[in-house]
Amino acid sequence: MRLAPNGPLLDEAGPDSDVVLSSRVRLARNLAGFPFVNKATVAQRHQVIGLVQRVGLESTLGTGTVWVNLMHATSKERQLLVERHLISRQLAEGDTPRAVAISPDERISVMINEEDHLRLQVLLPGQQLEDALSRANSVDDAVETKLDVSFSRRWGYLTACPTNVGCGIRLSVMLHLPALRMTGEIERVRRAAKELHLAVRGFYGEGSDSTGDLYQVSNQVTLGVSENDLLEQFCQRIVPRLIDYERQARRLLEQSPTTLDDRLHRAMGVLRSARLMGIDEAMKLLSRIRLGACLGRLPDVDLRTVRRLLLQAQPAHLQLAMGSELGEDQLREARATMIREALT
Repeated sequence: MRLAPNGPLLDEAGPDSDVVLSSRVRLARNLAGFPFVNKATVAQRHQVIGLVQRVGLESTLGTGTVWVNLMHATSKERQLLVERHLISRQLAEGDTPRAVAISPDERISVMINEEDHLRLQVLLPGQQLEDALSRANSVDDAVETKLDVSFSRRWGYLTACPTNVGCGIRLSVMLHLPALRMTGEIERVRRAAKELHLAVRGFYGEGSDSTGDLYQVSNQVTLGVSENDLLEQFCQRIVPRLIDYERQARRLLEQSPTTLDDRLHRAMGVLRSARLMGIDEAMKLLSRIRLGACLGRLPDVDLRTVRRLLLQAQPAHLQLAMGSELGEDQLREARATMIREALT
């Protein structure tokens, strides 16, 4: 399985990247004439995969598109795709025919037979939701010229989950909110998000907890909402407000510079000297030095290095780098060594 050496999760160049690590747009689509995935037979799921393969997504995703039959992939390969946010945990952990097509630059992936027949995803660094939606629509248009998609004039796109019915769009951003957590304001953000019908999830999306102060925020309902209205509300009201909350919290932390610097330099000290490092501890400490780098309080820390470490410290990436299966103690030792060498 060939993956890009520098996908969107490793790129710090996006707008507002001090707070927004990545933007994702996902479209849910189903093929007419087939039951939803949870009601389809094994043979019908194979048919869906075959139909999608025959339409030639390479012309849309690019030459060198990677096709992965997840029934044949190893557990480590599936976990690697989850860690890169190219597939969901649900798709990785399934036990029926399912696949994914990935563009050469990993900006686009098409999940097949997850909750819906197709999940078209565009992932870009920083706050680029408008661009991500434009690209997603281009992929959707190309797919719909070759496949008959389930659509109702009354309800819009028909999906397995009622919350996706309508335009079938899920907009989300991955936010780094360490200052809101340090100041105890993160729960207020969760409550406000609930009132605005937003979902707040962890690093791996649905069913995951926050780690490294990383939160995935997305819309929950698409029925009765137009694509433009959804984009306008999310991009022009919700995301800027969340970015502003975090930046205000960072300024508040800087009012006690000695306390803040103590936290940042303690994190750096542990990362540069530890010989064993669990993933939760690594994510927490890397989160702190990323905050310090964004604030200019750790000027010798390179943001691209920190972003790379946030990904490469994950279990499947670490085992891939080591070229062998590692036990838990070996993983902790290898992770500490990798981080220590990268930061010294």
